[in-house]
Amino acid sequence: MLEGTEYAERTGWHGVWVADHFMQNGDDLSVPVNECLALLAGLAARTSRVRVGSMVLGNTYRHPAVVANQAATLDQMSNGRFVLGIGAGWQVNEHEVYGIELPPVRERLARFEEACQVIKGLLTEERTSFDGRYYQLSGAPLEPKPSQLPILIGAAGEKVALGIVAKYADEWNHWGRPELAVQKGKAFQAHCEKIGRDPATVRRSTQAITEIVVPGDTEAAERKQRLEERGMHVVMGSAQEVLDTVAQYPAAGIDEFLVPDSFLGSGERRFDALERLREEVFAKL
Repeated sequence: MLEGTEYAERTGWHGVWVADHFMQNGDDLSVPVNECLALLAGLAARTSRVRVGSMVLGNTYRHPAVVANQAATLDQMSNGRFVLGIGAGWQVNEHEVYGIELPPVRERLARFEEACQVIKGLLTEERTSFDGRYYQLSGAPLEPKPSQLPILIGAAGEKVALGIVAKYADEWNHWGRPELAVQKGKAFQAHCEKIGRDPATVRRSTQAITEIVVPGDTEAAERKQRLEERGMHVVMGSAQEVLDTVAQYPAAGIDEFLVPDSFLGSGERRFDALERLREEVFAKL
């Protein structure tokens, strides 16, 4: 992680994002997973330029008052480069093995909306009192306040979740190819219209499994097919094909595109793949 972050800092990438999970979402539990906020603190201390952010903290296992305090400290450590990414929580297996409750979706979203109010209050108000169904605060302080800590919400549900984004987010992230970004953008705009918010005031980001592959590489074609069969969002092909797809994101309303580098292998293979994307795709946009 440190090598990847130093590479990003050195070569002009804009940000480094860390997922918030304690284990892999699958059967192989031997894969090492670092805790998100501790890792981000270390990466913030070793960099000076790139944005660093959580993608995204699970509300089911993180009390929002604790999150707000951690975020304010990370904001100081990074000199304002930290982005607080939060979400409702979803990964079933980690809740099961750690004995953490994963409520039904409706309750999870209700808890998350309250958490957004708690975090916003603590980051902006002198003292925060909140009497909700799931969280209660009484004159709670948080000092020092961050200068301009953005709150990013990771969400895709068009009926309820995007309404929470419209109310509380400075930034919004979801997975998807350009055509899905257009669809989500229309749903988001409708939520913004209901509360009188300009959707352009919310920075948007997205990600897809992205890789340049050599034409005729049957192994890569099979890998792409397996990923798509699992419902993953994939941008893979020749350099020109990847460029043609990524170039559609701005018109779809996307401001920032993330590359999930865990799918690019390890060691030099990962850096080679990232360099090809940087030089043959992003440098040409």
